[in-house]
Amino acid sequence: MLGQVHSTSQSSSDIVSRTSNAACEPRSAEIEKILSRWWGFDRLRPLQSEAISAALDGRDSLVVMPTGGGKSLCYQIPPLLSESTDVVISPLVALMKDQVDSLDSIGYPAAALYSGIDDAERSRIREKLLAGHLRLLFVAPERLLNSGLLDLLSRVDVRRFAIDEAHCISHWGHDFRPEYRQLSMLRERFPSASFHAFTATATPRVREDIASQLSLHNPEIVVGCFDRPNLVYRVIQRTDRIKQTLQILGRHPKEAAIVYCISRKETERLATHLAAEGILARPYHAGLEAQERHRTQEAFAQDRVDVVVATVAFGMGIDRSNVRLVLHTALPKSLEAYQQETGRAGRDGLAAECVLLYSSADVFSWESLVRKSAEESDLNVDEAEALIKSQLEHLHTMRRYAQTARCRHATLSEYFGQTYPNDSCGACDVCLGETENMADSTIVAQKILSCVARVEERFGVRHVAEVLRGAKTEGVSRHGHDQLSTFGLLNSLDQRTCENLVHQLLDQGFLSRSPGDRPVVMLNGASWTVLRGDRSVVLLEPKVRSTKKSTIDNDDWQGVDRELFEKLRQWRRNIAEIRGKPAWTILDDRALRLIAKDMPTSPAALLRIKGIGEKRLAEFGESLLDLVDCSLRMRNG
Repeated sequence: MLGQVHSTSQSSSDIVSRTSNAACEPRSAEIEKILSRWWGFDRLRPLQSEAISAALDGRDSLVVMPTGGGKSLCYQIPPLLSESTDVVISPLVALMKDQVDSLDSIGYPAAALYSGIDDAERSRIREKLLAGHLRLLFVAPERLLNSGLLDLLSRVDVRRFAIDEAHCISHWGHDFRPEYRQLSMLRERFPSASFHAFTATATPRVREDIASQLSLHNPEIVVGCFDRPNLVYRVIQRTDRIKQTLQILGRHPKEAAIVYCISRKETERLATHLAAEGILARPYHAGLEAQERHRTQEAFAQDRVDVVVATVAFGMGIDRSNVRLVLHTALPKSLEAYQQETGRAGRDGLAAECVLLYSSADVFSWESLVRKSAEESDLNVDEAEALIKSQLEHLHTMRRYAQTARCRHATLSEYFGQTYPNDSCGACDVCLGETENMADSTIVAQKILSCVARVEERFGVRHVAEVLRGAKTEGVSRHGHDQLSTFGLLNSLDQRTCENLVHQLLDQGFLSRSPGDRPVVMLNGASWTVLRGDRSVVLLEPKVRSTKKSTIDNDDWQGVDRELFEKLRQWRRNIAEIRGKPAWTILDDRALRLIAKDMPTSPAALLRIKGIGEKRLAEFGESLLDLVDCSLRMRNG
């Protein structure tokens, strides 16, 4: 699918777009040679050529590509061609380490400076930097600005600065970081260097703010296609978090998965339950000791842990390419955050699943967190109110996405300013026909609304559901609500399902909720139109539905010898453990599946596998060919 290239002629706010009408081809034989030699690829992806050209021409750029879209190559190739040292600014140590490990596996001269390395390693990196032996240096913004590193870089003649996760510089972005605002000072220290901002999630408003805050000069603005066709999106009404999580993980046995929760407590509770079921799972959140987080990160990267359960509030910096499932057990705070978090799935281009377990209770939890955070900040009243307004706008856009009954791919594309070209994606719950409406939805809704009226709009969701189910709780009996005409009207439903239906009516605006820590459910104008029979209601069946295979998932496995693929995975895991490197940096799943499909029997044939360049052929060629040969001999008897 074609992306878009935007260019500015005067300023960041004067953006004129043009559409790229042809697939991007390598701009020169030299780029093609480097691409093949180092990475084992035969061509660039759409729009990478434009981004690389801007860097080579010394022109500023703003590159917006979805996770897995190939942003990294856009700043990795130019310093190889110019034989210079470029600086990459990244907010996450884990992400820097993963990238350096990946580059090291193909022999690319790169290093990262961060607080966790010892003095000896820091000295070695500085020596390589001064000697001109590094092509890329990764560094966090606070270390770059506050450690004296700028003086060292001024002696190296840095030609380019690449700012990764550039949305962090914008107040309108979903992950604003104050230290990113200081990066504009680099323009004064390095007036001859070009600056290149990279991000996976940026609306037009955020793109303009990034260009303005970084003082980009007449930048080439390259906007790739936001759609990730290899991701299958599903939204399921949450009824039993643990049961549903186990059922969804059951579709991905022994495969990499990231499970997101809102609270640290829920993260640890869920990880404990998964481990008790025999799943290799660990929790990961900011409250854990740094060493424990590091051990979990390393175990996940090296295929020794299948599932990481993490808080959505903590950026993991996961760069693993073969994550087959991202599961949100609660609502993310924005569509930008959701796009970025789900973008960690299927970075290798193979099919992956993204599931959201949704309850409107999450909306109220986030609203409370947003207001509390603003009240505890150092912002003045006007700034706090502006921040609350912006974050609540993001939150309710996310809520509408969860509620929608139209194509998920189309909804996400349109939010980021792009038109989705197809009527059906064939890769979401809506287009796969997995959603189903509850029979007699309007009658069920009338029973719920009547109950809210009978309890005089003085109680919360749980109590209303208990009355409808006919539960003989102390609270129901004490208030005499077991004598109401609505008592037991929905006695065939369990508590979670009944609460879920009340939340659906809240989501759709047929009920209202009071503010505060102990909100009560109230009727509104829309409630009465339903009670009078003037308006119908559609409620979704709150259960885990049967799922279908998407077309891309079937295509990815077509012709692949699964037994050989598993042997290749084990071989890769062993190499990763010996080297202490992330398994995917040895070879990604796409390369392993191609080997298990094409069965190459010579070095020349192996070199034709995408992802295998000269260095990997020299290191692993003999072992890989032996595994293929063994598989062929077993197949032929």
